[in-house]
Amino acid sequence: MSKAWDLTALLNAADPQAGLAERNLWLVRLLEWLRHAPREEPSGTPLPLVRLKYLLNVLERHPEHARAFAEVIAGVWNDVDAISLFAEVGFAPRMALWHEFLGRLRRRLLPQTTDTRDLAALFELLFGDETDEDWIAAIDDELLGRLSLLFAAAPDDGWRVETRAAITVLISNVHAAGLAGPLRVRMDEALLQDKPFHQLPAAWEAVERALPGPGGAGGDQVALASAMPYLHALLDRCRTAALTVPEHLEAHGVSVDLMFSVEQLTARLERIEALLACLLSQEPQRELLRLVAGLVRVVHERRSLHTLFARHYSLLARKVAERSAETGEHYITRDRAEYRDMLRRAAGGGAVLAGTTFAKFGIMLLGFTAFWGGFWAGVNYALCFVFIHLLHWTVATKQPAMTAPALAHKLLSVDRDDGLQGFVDEVTHLVRSQVAGVIGNLALVAPLVLGGQLLARLAFGAPPVGEKQALYVLHSLDLVGPSLLFAAFTGTLLFASSLIAGWVENWFVFYRLDSAIAWNPRIVAALGQARAQRWSRWWRANISGLTANISLGLMLGLVPALLGFIGLGLDVRHVTLSTGQLAAAVGALGFGVMGTWAFWSCVICIAGIGMLNVGVSFFCAFKVALRSRGVRLADRRRVYAAIRTRLRREPLSFLVPPK
Repeated sequence: MSKAWDLTALLNAADPQAGLAERNLWLVRLLEWLRHAPREEPSGTPLPLVRLKYLLNVLERHPEHARAFAEVIAGVWNDVDAISLFAEVGFAPRMALWHEFLGRLRRRLLPQTTDTRDLAALFELLFGDETDEDWIAAIDDELLGRLSLLFAAAPDDGWRVETRAAITVLISNVHAAGLAGPLRVRMDEALLQDKPFHQLPAAWEAVERALPGPGGAGGDQVALASAMPYLHALLDRCRTAALTVPEHLEAHGVSVDLMFSVEQLTARLERIEALLACLLSQEPQRELLRLVAGLVRVVHERRSLHTLFARHYSLLARKVAERSAETGEHYITRDRAEYRDMLRRAAGGGAVLAGTTFAKFGIMLLGFTAFWGGFWAGVNYALCFVFIHLLHWTVATKQPAMTAPALAHKLLSVDRDDGLQGFVDEVTHLVRSQVAGVIGNLALVAPLVLGGQLLARLAFGAPPVGEKQALYVLHSLDLVGPSLLFAAFTGTLLFASSLIAGWVENWFVFYRLDSAIAWNPRIVAALGQARAQRWSRWWRANISGLTANISLGLMLGLVPALLGFIGLGLDVRHVTLSTGQLAAAVGALGFGVMGTWAFWSCVICIAGIGMLNVGVSFFCAFKVALRSRGVRLADRRRVYAAIRTRLRREPLSFLVPPK
C-alpha cells in the first residue's frame, strides 16, 4: 500500500505547466522512488526495474496520468540544453588536472540545484546512485519497448538533433586538442603524416550532410556508406596517435597534466563513436540505453577524488621509481670486488659523518631558537651529504629507498622458477650491500669521533663534547625511550628524500634543462661550448643525487623543529649519526661508561635504529615501486619460502659475497 500511495502522490504532482525547477525536482523524486524500495524482492530482478514495471502498469491503466507524465518529460526536454549531456558529461572544461580536482571537490561539498537548464547538471541529480548503471543496463527489450509510453509527447527524432550537435562539439574539441603543441609534439610523427586531426572536421561534415534530416527526410545512403568508414578510420588514427604520448613521456619525463589531456582526448573519441552508433543503429533505443548507462558510470567516476589521482599519478610514481631504480643499481654489490668497493665508499661516508657529528654539537652550543637550530642543523647535514656524494662515497641509510625499486623490477618474473631464483639472488645482493654500507659507515665514524675527543682532551684539556652533552646523549638513546619511534620516522624522511629526488629529476628531464644548459645561446656564450656540454652531462648525472642529499639533510634538521610548533615532539634518529654521538659520549665520560647498562642500552637501541632506518625506508619505497608497476604478489608464500631456503642453506651469502 505504501508503494501505491507514494506513486499516486507523484503522479498527482506531475504538472506540465509548472516551472522548470519544479518539473526537474519532480523527475529527481521520481528516480528516488524507483531506486528506494521498502523491501527486498525475491526474484533477483533489480528493485528499480520492479518499480519501473509497476509504474508502467499504472500508466497503462490510467491514460490521464500517462499523458501528464509524458508532457512533463517532453517539456523538460524542450527547455533544457541536451547537448551538454552528450558532449560535456565526463569531461573537464579545461585540460588541467588541478582544475578538475577543484571542480570535483566543489561538486562533492556544495549542494546542487534543480533550477537549471543544463541537462548535464540535472543528469547528476537524477542518477546520484552508483547502482543506477546496473539496473539501466539490465532493461530488457520488452521493457525497453514499453518505455516509449513515457516519451509519447516528445518528438520522435528530437534527440538526433542534439546528438549531431554534440558530435560537432566533440569533433571540435578533439581537433583543437590534437593540434595543440604540448600533445602534438609528443605524438609519433609517422602517425601524423596524413594529418588525421586536421581532417576530422571535414570528414564529419561529409557524414552529417549524408545523414537523414528531421523526420527521416533526405539523406544520401551512398555518400554515407563511403563517408562513415573514412571517419571511423580517422578516429582510430587519432586515438592511436594520442596513445603514443605516454610512451614519449616514459622516455622524456612525465607530466600528469599531459596524461590527463590524453585521457580526455581518448574519452572524447570514445564518446563520438558511441553517439555515431546511436545515430546509425537500426535499434537506436538500445544504443541510447547503453549510452545513458555509460554516462551514469562517468558521472560517478568524475565525483571520485581517489580515482582522479590514482589514475594520473601512477605513471609519475612509476617514473620516479624507475629513476630511483637506475640509481639504486649502483648501490647493489654482486661480487667481492664490488663488495670491497662498497666498504671503501661507506668508510669514506663514515669519516665525513664524524665531522658532521662534531658540527651538530657545535650548533647546539650556540643556543639558537628551535627553528634556526633546526635550520642550521639541516644545512650541516645537507652540506656533509653533498660532500659525500661528490666524492662518490655513500651513506648506508640512503640506499634502501633507491635499491627497493630495483628489487621490485625483479618481481615481474617471479612466476617462473628462474625468475624466482633471480629475485632471491637480488635480495641476497641487496642485504649484503646494505650490511656493507652500515659496517663501513660505523667502522670509521665511531673511532674517528672518539679519537677526536681524546686528542682534544690531550691538546686542550677538555673534549669538544662535554659531560653535560654526553649525559644527554645517553638519555636520548636509551632503549626504553622514544628513540625507536623516532628511527621509524627518520626512515620515512629517508624515503621522502628519494621521492623528491625522483620528482625533481623527472622535472629536469621533462623540461630538457640538460639540453638547455648545453645549447642555450647565453649559457654557451658565457661558458663556451665544450664547458657547456660538460656542465650539461654533469647536471644530468648528479641532479638526483644532489636533490636527495640536500632534501634529506634539510628535512632531518627542519622537520622536527616545524613539527614542534604544532605540538608534535618528533625527533630524528640516524644510525650513523647516533653512533658518532655515542662515541663522543664515551670520549667525554671516559671508557668506564662502557661497563654500564646505560651504554649497552644505547648500543642495543642503535642496532634497532639501524634496522628501522633501513626497514621503513625500504618498505615504503618497495610498496610504491610495486604499485607503480602494477605488480601483485599473488604467491607470497612461494617467494618467502625461497628466501628462507636460501637463508638456511647459505646464510653467509647475506653477509659476505661468495668467492
